[in-house]
This record gives sequence, C-alpha cells and structure tokens, in this order.
Amino acid sequence: MNRPVSALDEMRELLDRHARPDMSTPIEGVRVCKFSHPNASAAGMSGTVLAVIAQGGKRLALGEHLYEYGPGEYLIASADLPVTGHVLDTGQPTLGFGMTLAPTALAELLLDADPRDLPPTPRTASPGIAVSTASPTLLDAIVRLLRLLEQPADRKILAPMVKREILWHLLRGEQGAAIRQLGLADSGLAHINRAVRQIRENYATAFRVEDLAEIAGMSVSAFHRNFQAVTGMSPIQFQKRIRLQEARLLLASHPSDITGVGLSVGYDSPSQFSREYRRMFGTPPSKDTQLRTPPAELFTALP
Repeated sequence: MNRPVSALDEMRELLDRHARPDMSTPIEGVRVCKFSHPNASAAGMSGTVLAVIAQGGKRLALGEHLYEYGPGEYLIASADLPVTGHVLDTGQPTLGFGMTLAPTALAELLLDADPRDLPPTPRTASPGIAVSTASPTLLDAIVRLLRLLEQPADRKILAPMVKREILWHLLRGEQGAAIRQLGLADSGLAHINRAVRQIRENYATAFRVEDLAEIAGMSVSAFHRNFQAVTGMSPIQFQKRIRLQEARLLLASHPSDITGVGLSVGYDSPSQFSREYRRMFGTPPSKDTQLRTPPAELFTALP
C-alpha cells in the first residue's frame, strides 16, 4: 500500500519539474531553484524574501551570525542585507522555493486583519534574518501556489490570493512579529530600513551616524541599538561589506584595474582596499580566482 504524498513530497516534485536555469517562474515574485551540486560561497544583498527548502540545505552568513536551513524549514529576510551563503553538500540536489516579501502587500493584509489575531509588534526592531520550521498550513499554501505553474488559466486570478494566504501564515507563525514590522510604515524595522537604503544607495560616500539616525527618526543611541539588532553589525561594518561586495562584482569585469575599482567604491588607499578585501574574501583582489565568474547575488542563487 502506497503511503500518502505529503506536502513536502509534492513540493519537491513540483520544484524539480519547474526549476529553470534562471530560477524564474510565470508568477511574479516567485522563484524556484535546483542545485545538483554544492557551490562555493557567494556574496550579495538578500532582498526581503521568504525562502523555503524542500530538499538539501543551505547556509547563510550575516556578519558573525550563521543560519542553516533544510527540508521543511524557511528563512525570512526582512531587510536588504549584505550576506554570503552556499548550498550544502547533502548528497542530493537542493530544491528551494523563494517569494519576495513586498511591504505594500503586507500593509494591505494588516489593514484587513484583526490585531488580536497577530503577535504584538515588538518595541525594538527584530533581527533581519530568521529561520523557522514551516507549518503544515504554510507548506500546503506553497504547494497550491506551485501547482498554479501548471494551471495557466487559473494562475492570474488565484496566484495573488494564494500569495496573500502565504503572507497570512507567516504573520501568524513564529516569525510573525518580524514580518509584521516589514508591513508597518512606522515600525522600528521600517525606520532602520530607511537608513539601510541610504547606505546601500550611497555606499561609496562617507556618512555621519547622526545623519543616519535622523533619517531613521531615532536618537543616535537608539539607532545604534536597532541597527545592530536588524543587521548584526554596525553602520560602518555594513557599509564596508557592501563596498567590498560591489568591488568584487566590478573586478569580475575589470580585473586589471584594482586601484580604480577601489576608488570607485570609496577607498582612497589601495593598500587599505587590498587589506580589507583579503580579510573578507580570504585572498587579495589580484589573486582572487573566483573573479573569472562574477559571483551571483545570494538570493539569485539561494531563493
């Protein structure tokens, strides 16, 4: 007698069937991935995403913090953070589902929700990365969304409804408080995300922490505390990681112009650039063999 197919089993089958080299799908904001072999660590910006593993495993680093997740577990990134990560060697292909977490969609859902049905909003910002076990209801909704990849006549109408259901299960789940902050314009996370965006868009320019605190609408001490809670690092460390990740991408196209690349990302001293590059990537820019292939953004490689 055959055992019933579980939601995770069906999820594996659907992901395996619909995985494309570019990980795209016909459903906006949804990606699926299949990696047949473990890969080297890749650096990039996380984006705000839900990532669920159906088979295999992945490991993510944010500052000094490591996050590992496997079958039936999900990772939430509630801020756009400089991260590195790789597919684990589990002896089988890694299959994953990814969905962009849009603050506007969360805000609309929160307007319709009864606050008594949701976890309270924390007074301070939550960590920008978290890992939890997916509930049966969340996995069921993801499977129904993936089924729509084979139902084009139903997809346009039903996909937005199922995506909204997925958001609801996230809001009601273990990471609901962090997800809720992403949809609230006046939450601590939203304030920090404004500062994150400012650094991200002007990474080559020096800044004053006082100015970032003003952008976030916080005192300097509250800003430092909340920024560290969300990103796991100080604003200066955050900017440095973005600079070095951008430099590595530029060096993939201009490997002989190390000094010029260093200047373009904000380093006035070539020796300081080389020293900090080596500290982050384990090798100086002149000897970084991985530059032959431009490193992909993490959530392109790890949806």
